[in-house]
Amino acid sequence: MTKERTPEDQLREEYFDLLPEITRVALQLEAEIRFYTLPILHSLKRHEQLIVESRIKECESAINTLRDKQEGRTFDPQNQDGYTLMKLPDLAGVRVLVFPKSRLLEVDLLLRHRFSEWISKPVIDDFGVKLAPKYYGFCKGVSRRVLGEYQVVPMLLGLFWKVEHSAMYKFKAVATFEEMKKHRASVESALAQFEEGIESFIQTYTEPPHETS
Repeated sequence: MTKERTPEDQLREEYFDLLPEITRVALQLEAEIRFYTLPILHSLKRHEQLIVESRIKECESAINTLRDKQEGRTFDPQNQDGYTLMKLPDLAGVRVLVFPKSRLLEVDLLLRHRFSEWISKPVIDDFGVKLAPKYYGFCKGVSRRVLGEYQVVPMLLGLFWKVEHSAMYKFKAVATFEEMKKHRASVESALAQFEEGIESFIQTYTEPPHETS
């Protein structure tokens, strides 16, 4: 007896068909962002940082993300042709980690000018607080099927997300608890305040004193 194909089977097949394009989009987007931000990178002060990282969404993660967008968070076996991973804006992504926040604004404005046609969809937490700018669109000449996405993120927040995402992906149910959402928001707020405090301290004690008449 032949096993009936499920929507997940079809999406896995689609993913690996798209994978070469996903890879090209990630590499192209990373290369473009590195190139455009090069002047800022060369002007960084000793304590400032700018790191550009690309990543490709894994197959099962992509399918789970698409499933979460469906009513009841399930796929309808009778509607297999209605599902496609090409609706996801983050199959190929780049994260730009920046410190301090003043540099983040500079990077965001520069890239926004270069990717002016891309759609803005900022990262917002469960309580409506904007955490980081995020944009998605197509890389011209690379793919018309796979969207690319980039984020410009405060350095400490981005590093926290690496750890938090890994843990929450393995224990996904934990992330839905209201208490855990509050803990995560508290950490994100504390990291933002810490970065602002560091920047303020550095500006206060490294700027040359004003001359008095």
